[in-house]
Amino acid sequence: MHVEQNAWPVNSWLSTVLGGLLLTSALGTAHADVVHESIETEHLAVAIERVASGFEHPWAVAFLPDGRFLVSERNGRLNLVDPRSGEYQALEGMPTVNHYGQGGLLDVVLHPGFADGSGEHDWIYVTWSKPDANNSRTALSRVYWQDDQLGDVEHLFEQDRASAPGRHYGSRLAWLNDGTLLMSVGDRGSEPSRAQARDDHAGSTLRLTETGGVPEDNPFVNDASTRDEIYSLGNRNIQGMTVLKNGEPWVSEHGPLTGDELNHIKAGANYGWPEVTLGNDYATQQPMGEKSLPGMEDPNYDFEGRFAPSGLAEVRGSTFNAWEGNLLAGGLSSEQLLRLTLNGDEVTESERILDGHIGRIRDVRQGPDGAIYLLTDERQGSLYRLLPAELP
Repeated sequence: MHVEQNAWPVNSWLSTVLGGLLLTSALGTAHADVVHESIETEHLAVAIERVASGFEHPWAVAFLPDGRFLVSERNGRLNLVDPRSGEYQALEGMPTVNHYGQGGLLDVVLHPGFADGSGEHDWIYVTWSKPDANNSRTALSRVYWQDDQLGDVEHLFEQDRASAPGRHYGSRLAWLNDGTLLMSVGDRGSEPSRAQARDDHAGSTLRLTETGGVPEDNPFVNDASTRDEIYSLGNRNIQGMTVLKNGEPWVSEHGPLTGDELNHIKAGANYGWPEVTLGNDYATQQPMGEKSLPGMEDPNYDFEGRFAPSGLAEVRGSTFNAWEGNLLAGGLSSEQLLRLTLNGDEVTESERILDGHIGRIRDVRQGPDGAIYLLTDERQGSLYRLLPAELP
């Protein structure tokens, strides 16, 4: 339910966390709409409830410390969601975005020191497609959070070259354990070769400081031919990103026609696109590149068929004890949620958890309550919560 109002109620609810980060309300939230009571999986049965609905092509969800949610919509709205009622309101103060095609207001994450009591780190970080005449750029900004309101927007970074709007913005964010920020930038669609151009941010992951600067130990800071911000290159369009408990960044990225990949991102590595790909050309349906080349990383996992990955999370804690350390990957056109078991850099097991149950899955996050939150990319998208059907 979308509520148009000028002020948020003063008495926000506070989520109570028990051992294993388990939300005491579980599936009993007063407003909750249980859409699937029990779906059998290999290790446990899961249930799905709808937390909030009516979002216009939502892209990302973040968790405020008081239990409320932030949900971005591609049209430029950042919504504050009350999970008690499912009601939400658009916050004022966001930049004007270009939301043509795949563009708009995209990822949203909190500073890792958010609400530490100092007030210094109460920043919300967003990626968005910044208009530039008839073109656009992938951009990163942050906005200060105080008294349930957004302060002034600080623009931290934008890619070096504007392109025709509409495709392959990348835009996922994840904090590395050293306090630096990893950000994906897609190849922008029209010129795939940009992903191999070292003087171009397109088709890469970037590693930035919390203020958008260049960490002095970035892999290419002493290479005059390569942009200092670049952490990896040869990435087509990363829209799933997570940092494991051990500090490793993993991503899921779109191939062309099939060839969607899961990759462990390593500093300075080249992931091959478009010279290396397991995908096919859209027009001819023939292979586009080599399957492997020296000096380029092979994918750690090749998603079957047209998975269309977006959203990636590592499962931690006791709520899903049987899935501890596994990855959950969301799919858009496939409408699937996959569970992937890692052994080092190898995927040793995969299981389809959801298949068309809720629609196009855009974002996958584990909340501080231990539940898995899923955001669907639809004209009337929803935020869902997945939990064991029988809680421990």
